[in-house]
Amino acid sequence: MSTPSANAGGKAKRAMGVQQALEWAFRVEKAQLELPLPQSATEEGFGFGLEYVLLQRAALGCQVDGGQHKLGGYVHEDAEVIAAIVAGLPDALGGKRMAIRVAELARAGLTPDWMPGAVPRCVPVEMKRNQHGARATTVVVGTERILNRGKWRTVEVLACPVRWRPHPEQIEAARRAYDDWWRALDWVRDGLISGGMLREVGVTAAMPKLSPWVRGQQN
Repeated sequence: MSTPSANAGGKAKRAMGVQQALEWAFRVEKAQLELPLPQSATEEGFGFGLEYVLLQRAALGCQVDGGQHKLGGYVHEDAEVIAAIVAGLPDALGGKRMAIRVAELARAGLTPDWMPGAVPRCVPVEMKRNQHGARATTVVVGTERILNRGKWRTVEVLACPVRWRPHPEQIEAARRAYDDWWRALDWVRDGLISGGMLREVGVTAAMPKLSPWVRGQQN
């Protein structure tokens, strides 16, 4: 973990991993996303996106104004910088959709559900219960003629419909979504560290586990 640097006033910055920093910005400070406009949108009547304004102010050495979103109080300028970086997620990492996802999870203090411990199991599609207990529902899939006590009889062939629960594709999709979220956080972390725009928060190299479902993984 990196050691946070001091701000302009000589005071040590508050060290946070990127996930902690996101939760602080969106959950505690109530920062809001200012998503960039589509390229077809005209400048007139819309203005520039917050990320553009932040970059311009940083280039000029200006301080970021806070307090425009948080109800009943001031939004810390570092929180607005964090929100602006999230809003700038590139399309290759999910763009606006991922930015919203990252912000929503941070605001709720959650990590994406990668379905820990999930193992696909073959289970009946439906169960019936009565006073004798539970049994799997069966359906007729055909008929057969059998010789029983010297007579030919037609009997129904029954089968129990089954399904995988949870389905392997469901588990795969959940873990793919976690990977996408992790890569977005990695990009945000790098941007916050390299950008040097935070005044009181020092983002460290700490990250959530890359693939927590892999046994023995070291983070």
